[in-house]
Amino acid sequence: MSKPRIAVQLYTLHEQMQADPKGTLQRVAEIGYEGVEFAGYGGLSVNEVKEEIDRLGLTAASSHVPLAGLKEDLQNVIDEQKKLGSRYIVVPYLHDNERSEEDYKDLISFLQEASKTCEEHGITLCYHNHDFELTALSDGRLALDAIFEDTNVQTELDIYWLTKANQDPVEWLTRYKDRTPLVHLKDMTTDEEKFFAELGTGGVDIKGVVALADQQEINWFIVEQDKSKRDPFESITMSLDYLKGIL
Repeated sequence: MSKPRIAVQLYTLHEQMQADPKGTLQRVAEIGYEGVEFAGYGGLSVNEVKEEIDRLGLTAASSHVPLAGLKEDLQNVIDEQKKLGSRYIVVPYLHDNERSEEDYKDLISFLQEASKTCEEHGITLCYHNHDFELTALSDGRLALDAIFEDTNVQTELDIYWLTKANQDPVEWLTRYKDRTPLVHLKDMTTDEEKFFAELGTGGVDIKGVVALADQQEINWFIVEQDKSKRDPFESITMSLDYLKGIL
């Protein structure tokens, strides 16, 4: 298996991206990340973003695009990803009013059709989980299993949210071992707060997940820390240093 590359999810730096997107991308490159996963472009145009990441030697690993945006204009999203050189579009989050059993049925129907359209253009559609998908539907399946079993979308499993839902991320990654191009690496404090933590400082089985890269095709390990009690640049530096030490 080829060694996974390492990217950072730019939501970790969303305030910095809004204030100074070009400077933020430069800091990411200087810290040593190979790629970035977008969650918006910080006010830059797609062409400006492409010019900047090319200048910095960064790769567009993937892009988180809200479900509403995919439904509204999937072709435009695909065209933007092609400009960026990104191979993956990721559904990042479902709002509170999008989580009923009927909503999941509608989601599955949309994802199946959207994934076919993406494939026609050389793009892979993925789904990123939180903890709310780890609840049972009326047929007894977890909603997240239903999404993957009833569609061809690939996984972007978030190991923090799996762990928070008392699930084993190694087991989930093994279960979907042929569908794991992207993995969100995220740690969690071991106290009652269960706060987001720099890799290697919490209780999530980071080493167990990373070890799977020798057994299955993982193209990108993507570091994300939704919130940080440190300067976020310090947090992503700590996480990268830890990850490089165990890869």
